[in-house]
Formats: sequence, structure tokens, C-alpha cells
Amino acid sequence: QLYPKEIILNGTDEGTLDPLREALAKLSLHEVKFLLNVRGERARYLKLATENAVASLNAKLASALTAKQRIEGLERILQIKNVQHMECFDISHTMGELTVASCVSFNRDGPDKQHYRRFNISGITPGDDFAAMHQVLSRRFKDPDEGIVPDIVFIDGGKGQLKQAEEVIGDLFAKAKCQAPLLVAVAKGEGRKEGLETLIRGYSHEQYHLSLEDPGLQLILHIRDESHRFAITGHRGRRLKARTTSPLEEIPKIGPKRRKALLMRFGGARELMRASVEEIKKVPGFSEDLAQSVYDYLHAL
Repeated sequence: QLYPKEIILNGTDEGTLDPLREALAKLSLHEVKFLLNVRGERARYLKLATENAVASLNAKLASALTAKQRIEGLERILQIKNVQHMECFDISHTMGELTVASCVSFNRDGPDKQHYRRFNISGITPGDDFAAMHQVLSRRFKDPDEGIVPDIVFIDGGKGQLKQAEEVIGDLFAKAKCQAPLLVAVAKGEGRKEGLETLIRGYSHEQYHLSLEDPGLQLILHIRDESHRFAITGHRGRRLKARTTSPLEEIPKIGPKRRKALLMRFGGARELMRASVEEIKKVPGFSEDLAQSVYDYLHAL
């Protein structure tokens, strides 16, 4: 690790530097000089560093103020207090294929990325966003008394998506010890234009129409957009994996040896998909049940 030979300061008591000077000398194995009242090029560097520090501090303070205004605006809109944790769910797919659901988490300071999650959705009719939302919420809140329960759950969608959330949350939290989250759907406005969104409160279906200048709506749209981004990137990743992974690698109970035997017999996945159960079970190591399992899996893709 490198330590500087000189450190330029913009003003301090010389006597307070002794402990720091001794500590740096031990770490760096050389003397570190502290320079005060510098001129020329050093003075220009000091001025630039000071200006950057002030700008950074001001930006951080402004960001903190904006975050505070937005969360307070959100609490005002929804008439709740002390919101600590929010989650938003969104669904992404291409023509109903390779559906991915996202769950993004926010706290009072902004995105809480360590609690972001993605869910690969399966076993539904392709393109059924309602079923996808039902599944992701069921998986996320399968045991409400274990883990974190958000104060608010935002749903990217309208009344249909909200209905799924109401059913899942109502069922799963009916006997839970913890309190169920407030549900809010974020329905897109006419022409999907930002700022025309309608907020729909769960169960009461009370609607809110807010100006884009409202700090509470700004926070909600930030959360919604982040959920949308996270869902899309997850779907793209799943789509890329599907393009680069052979279907043979995904067949249950088929390890490298059996996969090699299938390739030796049929040459590739396309040829294997044309094969009957009778043809597959002729491959060494394949029983009729296993051949049927392979056939069923490939023809369900």
C-alpha cells in the first residue's frame, strides 16, 4: 500500500497533527510531511480539492433532503406514518416466454439492493401476467412471520394485478402474527405517459391522481421504474442463457454420461426431439420411464 510523502491541509493546529504524523510514519516506514499555507501549484490543488469536497457535501445534503421530502410526501399521500421498508413487483417476458418477476426493496434512504430478488416464473399459461404476479407474491410471502415484511407493496399494474395481490396477501396473512403490508397498484396513464399514473389502494380501491411535481409520486415512480429495470435485465439474462444452453443440459435426471449417450445416438437436441419414446429407450442406460421423462420434458418446451 502506498502512502504519500506530503499531505496538504487547508488549515489546522500544528500540534494536533503529531499523533497522525506518528501513525503514518509507522505504517509507511517513512516521514510524512504536513504542509500548511502553501502557494503556487500546491495552492491550486488545495483549492480544487476544497471546491470538490464542498460540492460533494452539498450534493449529499441535497440528496438527503430530497429523499426526506419524498418519503414524507409518500406518507402524506397514503396517510401512514414511519414507513421504513417498501417493495415493488414487476413482470417481464417476451411473447409470454421465459417470464421473470422482480422484487426491488427501498428504505428511507433509497434502494436497498441487498434485498433485491428475481423469480423465474414457471407452470403458468404463457403471457398470463396475473398468474405470474400471483405466483411471485405467493413465493415471496409464503411464510409471513419469517423474514422482513415491508410496510408497503407496490404493484406495477392496474386493478387486475392488484386483485391478485389482494388474494395472496389476504390468504397468507390471515393467520400471521405480523401485520400485512399496505398494497398500492401503480397503473399507467393514457398513452403510458409518465405523470399520468393512477395509484390504487388495496381493498378500498381508493384512487390518487397526483402531479409529477409531487415528491411522493416521484418516489413511487422511482421505485416502479427500478422494479421495471430489474425485471427486464433479469429476463434478458434468462433469454441469453436459453440461447446459449443446450436443452439437453436442463433435462432432469440426465447427467453428463447419459447426455453423451444421447448425443452419440441422435447427434443433437433437434434430432432427439424428433425421436419417439421407443427410440430413446434403446439408448444404453435408459429405461422406459426415463425415456418417457426425456420425451415429455423436450415436448413441453
